[in-house]
Amino acid sequence: MLRIHFSAGDLARTRVAEDPDPLWETVLSLHQLRETRREPVLNEWRRRRCARGARVLRMLSPLMPSRGYFPDFLTPAEASGGLECGIDAVLATPRRQLRTELGLLSTHNRLPPWARQLADGEVSILHRLGRALREYHASVLEPAWPDIASRIECDRRHRTETQSRLGTEEMLRTYAPVLRWQSPVLSADYPVERDVHLEGRGLLLVPSYFCRDTPVALLDEDLWPVLVYPARLPRHEAPAAPGARLAPLLGHSRAAVLQALLEPRTTSELARCAGVSLSSASEHASVLRRAGLIASTRERHRMHHTLTQLGSHLLTGPVMG
Repeated sequence: MLRIHFSAGDLARTRVAEDPDPLWETVLSLHQLRETRREPVLNEWRRRRCARGARVLRMLSPLMPSRGYFPDFLTPAEASGGLECGIDAVLATPRRQLRTELGLLSTHNRLPPWARQLADGEVSILHRLGRALREYHASVLEPAWPDIASRIECDRRHRTETQSRLGTEEMLRTYAPVLRWQSPVLSADYPVERDVHLEGRGLLLVPSYFCRDTPVALLDEDLWPVLVYPARLPRHEAPAAPGARLAPLLGHSRAAVLQALLEPRTTSELARCAGVSLSSASEHASVLRRAGLIASTRERHRMHHTLTQLGSHLLTGPVMG
């Protein structure tokens, strides 16, 4: 579980990135090239792959394992200004940071011999890395960049319009169920237990075309806090959520609570999954129970909720049995 702790000042300094980040998309797309699970939205992109494949991937793959840690220096903040700004920042990484982060990477991954020269800041190896990043972007990402930019702009516009009209807390609630806002903590499922305290710096939220399932945060808490998350599909591409058609009838929050009960949940799990407060989850569950859509049972100090046959029928269609 990842928990990001906010103060009032952090809410005022939280924003969504204005453009796709070319280096985050590089790292996360390379993860997707090696992903065995296939998704229709990425299948066409995978078929194009890297025209200069082997040489570029030999350089990049050891630095960007698809599971676990990868170095923060590969995704510098300067990349928000474009690919060349990002690569310049990678090449200017202080030697101490290179050694520290490549040392962390080597604890669970076998690195090639040239990684030691990279850790020492050898200029020729750094420039090889820069060329590999450019070639990968040109052959893999550039052909798909209009689609990447369009998806991210659609997501960014949705978030920023909500923030402008209703405030940052309401904007954070739009990320449910991937991110769950329960003031003053933003939480997400994560491979490890981790707490991040923003301490007045705010948070940069970076939508990503290639991020899947789990958001990604920088490990070094001395760096500016960043959270990369999966950009939402535009409406014309997105498969309809089972409860989406119920939102005009029940309201978005109550429909989200009902949809969360596609799996049995406690009240606190309902709150996290639907992105509402504990008291709101309890209130919505009471209304849905009185309507015969859910059933609730108490076990010790916890209330457990499940869909009734009527609730399942309303949410997903007829139940066969």
